[in-house]
Amino acid sequence: MMTTSNRPGIRDLTEVRVREPERIAAGWASRKRRDRVGPDGRLLIVAADHPARGALGVQDDRQAMASRSELLERLVTALSRPGVDGVLGTPDILDDLLLLGALDDKLAIGSMNRGGLQGSVFEFDDRFTAYTPAEIAARGLDGGKMLTRICLDDPATVATLESSGRAVTELAGLGLMAMVEPFLSVRVDGRVRNLLDPDSTIASIHIASGLGATSQHTWLKLPVVDDLVRVMDATTLPTLLLGGDPSGHPDETYAAWAAALDLPAVRGLVVGRALLFPPDGNVAAAVDIAAGLVHGRRS
Repeated sequence: MMTTSNRPGIRDLTEVRVREPERIAAGWASRKRRDRVGPDGRLLIVAADHPARGALGVQDDRQAMASRSELLERLVTALSRPGVDGVLGTPDILDDLLLLGALDDKLAIGSMNRGGLQGSVFEFDDRFTAYTPAEIAARGLDGGKMLTRICLDDPATVATLESSGRAVTELAGLGLMAMVEPFLSVRVDGRVRNLLDPDSTIASIHIASGLGATSQHTWLKLPVVDDLVRVMDATTLPTLLLGGDPSGHPDETYAAWAAALDLPAVRGLVVGRALLFPPDGNVAAAVDIAAGLVHGRRS
């Protein structure tokens, strides 16, 4: 069993992977877990699954997340802050965080389909290339997340819908959270663009809500868009709002989050780049603001 005294540092991770790879399986087996939600029924999850889709950029810096050691440092800082409930990531990142001792008493949500690489001709083919429901359960993770982009002009969409529906069913059968992130999307001049107007978001909600044989453990991950009161009236499923690639002044972002968190279906945030790469570089301060918005208002 891995103990605090023999946990590696970031510089030691490769050595552990070379000489003691079994520590990863042992760490998952002995990890201290928590309930899905606390008394306030709300969650703040840090997202770190962008790199596996080849998406390394934050605003104008297209290589912002290229350094794994720097990304891990930022994630460890974020997960150490009060009010952070867990992390969303691919196996490589979650295994690193596990070895670093950062996942005890935190939710670990496995990102499942990373096959639709950013900028590729097959970007809408969001194949499941990371976690499976069975592996999520075997490792003692708390749920799985699936990106579900819906392009009415691309035949690859139907395969994504079928795979997402199967994953929702299998995760529910295991009693695990199925986090569905839907978008109505188009390809413009060779680039994929998510439609973030209210009507497109509402359509994506209805399509995503019907995936799988049961909605018992389905949560949605949705963008903050205009007319959010009307948009969120489209579902009774618990919803976490995503941060996206940060733009504009952070105070404007925080104000939008605060207003959205007053809506009954909105139960928290799943934020990556806006918290891990704030303009002033102060990860702890950015995370503390988000935690206060999520948990401080109703705790």
